[in-house]
Amino acid sequence: MNERVVAIGQVPRLQEVGDPAVSQASPLPYRSRWSRFVSVICAGILMTSLAGILWLSLTVPKLQRFEEPDRALDLMVSRMMEAQDGLHRAPKWQQWMAKWTMDSEEEAFRQAIRWYRELIATTNDPLAELRLAILLGESQHEAEALTQAQGWHDRGTSAELLRQLIEAAYGTAPLSPSQEKNLQAVLAETLPIGWFYDHLAARLAQRAGDHALLTTIVVQSQMKEAQLQQRVQPLMTSELICLALGSVMLLGIIGFNRQRRDALRLHSPGVPPPWSGGTAVAVILRGGALGALLTVAFLSVPALNHGSLRALAIPMANLPLLAIAYVHLLKPAGLDFWQGFGLRINRDGLVRLGGAILAVVAAGLWGEWVMGQAAEFLKLENHWTEWFDQELVWASQPMLATSLVEYVILAPIFEELAFRGLLFAMLRRRFTFFPAALLSATIFALAHGYSVLGFISVLWSGFLWAWIYERTGSLIPGMVAHAANNLLVCLTVMALLR
Repeated sequence: MNERVVAIGQVPRLQEVGDPAVSQASPLPYRSRWSRFVSVICAGILMTSLAGILWLSLTVPKLQRFEEPDRALDLMVSRMMEAQDGLHRAPKWQQWMAKWTMDSEEEAFRQAIRWYRELIATTNDPLAELRLAILLGESQHEAEALTQAQGWHDRGTSAELLRQLIEAAYGTAPLSPSQEKNLQAVLAETLPIGWFYDHLAARLAQRAGDHALLTTIVVQSQMKEAQLQQRVQPLMTSELICLALGSVMLLGIIGFNRQRRDALRLHSPGVPPPWSGGTAVAVILRGGALGALLTVAFLSVPALNHGSLRALAIPMANLPLLAIAYVHLLKPAGLDFWQGFGLRINRDGLVRLGGAILAVVAAGLWGEWVMGQAAEFLKLENHWTEWFDQELVWASQPMLATSLVEYVILAPIFEELAFRGLLFAMLRRRFTFFPAALLSATIFALAHGYSVLGFISVLWSGFLWAWIYERTGSLIPGMVAHAANNLLVCLTVMALLR
């Protein structure tokens, strides 16, 4: 095949459905009235699937997605607050990085209090009420913590003991050593070791003047905070290095863009692709509908939705689309998968490939930072359930490995083939880059079923991966950047919560 380089923005006219040359060379598929009817049915299946995802994300309470939301939130908030406490003793560069990328301690308390109030409204769990009172007391809202504890009167012996714990820790009445000893015993039986236990036990020891116990609690807390920081530091360092190197590459690409728009070209033809846009629409509708039905089938069969077989769901759901695309798009154009999606890079393009990957990763990190600043200004936030992955936190080692394969290998490969290699490429036959990238990224984001901030984050990522496909003609940079993004999220969740 002729590896002719096509400059971005100088798109030659490609023969479209109905062109005499195309019609005479070979009959185009999906042109009959029956085929159009099938396309409409497939479009309906896809629209129903997308509407179902959106309906579930908007109507099903987020806490119902967990079997043990109280346990999940306890772990989530405990580690979040331990990370905040550990930052006080972290190196200056890490404190600066945390201020740049994380919520402040005050905002962390506000979020945790809001999440616990939501949990209490759903479950009426007395331990959730105790943890909420501790959060209020530790965030310098002692009066509110005491007011809440006073409402536990006449709710039984257990509630009375919990009230005594809060009043002894955050009230003004003197606390004798014997009272403190009894309350510490109650606390040890009530809460597991963690941030909530440590802070309430330290308050009781401080109120009673038990300096030996207070010192022990503080030392143990600092050890746990140090261990958490040791797990987080390598991730923050790697992110900082990628951001620095990628920013340099990104500036270089912007500079080259004024001189030579094809400087990053790794493969031809890239986009727009050398196949019929009308045929591509029919292929995507049929393949996508079959994929949606297969996904529902996988989710409906418990034996397939658990264990290592679950990893087959993503490739099996995408195989119909890729098979139909090969038969009706790639093969008629004289291409295989490697040529059609730029999956084979020559040695002389490896340096440009590395630069393109770093640039798009850095652009993603900068976008996340801007979105974080805007969200803080607009008082928007992601719900904690959107990034608490139970498989990454609690699953056995084999199941953890399966989840990592899904998130870091299978999802980046097949989602890039489907959403950038086919959907975005099909839209580029009809539109210029910006509307094609925006529309494909919007569909990509909607398919994830996240809230507003999650939607914007995925939209930005999808747009970037379409941009790098446009510039390079290869899906590899987007696949690797996609995998790096998912890996960073997985490692962060595991470092903080596992």
